[in-house]
Amino acid sequence: MTEPTGAALAGGVTLRDMRWWDLGAVLALEHELFPEDAWSRGMFWSELADARHPAASRTYVVAEAAPAAAAGSAGAAPRLVGYAGFAAVSGTGDVQTIATARDQWGTGLGSRLLTELLRAATAAECHEVLLEVRVDNPRAQRLYQRFGFEPIGVRRGYYQPGNVDALVMRLADPAQSIDADPR
Repeated sequence: MTEPTGAALAGGVTLRDMRWWDLGAVLALEHELFPEDAWSRGMFWSELADARHPAASRTYVVAEAAPAAAAGSAGAAPRLVGYAGFAAVSGTGDVQTIATARDQWGTGLGSRLLTELLRAATAAECHEVLLEVRVDNPRAQRLYQRFGFEPIGVRRGYYQPGNVDALVMRLADPAQSIDADPR
């Protein structure tokens, strides 16, 4: 990650590298947000394994919210409120996943997670970044468009078992998009 561990964002949210011990909370959020086509534990394990070696081509981060300052919350663990993942191969990046808890929608957390992935793309010297997004998810499509992603095609029946199409989007210059972070 390009910012120090524990770098605070608005609302007491911090970003840090995803680790194996986060998978329980990641999977709970994954199944809540994507019940029909949620990634499996094995898929996340495989991605994390590729993110932890010297020639890593993957970057995965989590967002944690500090416990609310309420009676009895002393010593409480932070709550996982989002995560994102990125892969880089031969100068092309791919947003593998990005998710934020529903109570974080509209707070800018999705933008912050995407910015972190685009920093990873720049560090990996990617000249373009691709992603797939459900055609029935206009909120995510708007986020990507604000960063300069443009639609380039459709993958029919990409999301299974619901047989939902994916809109394929492309960002030509990830470094430029970071400089113009549209938060």
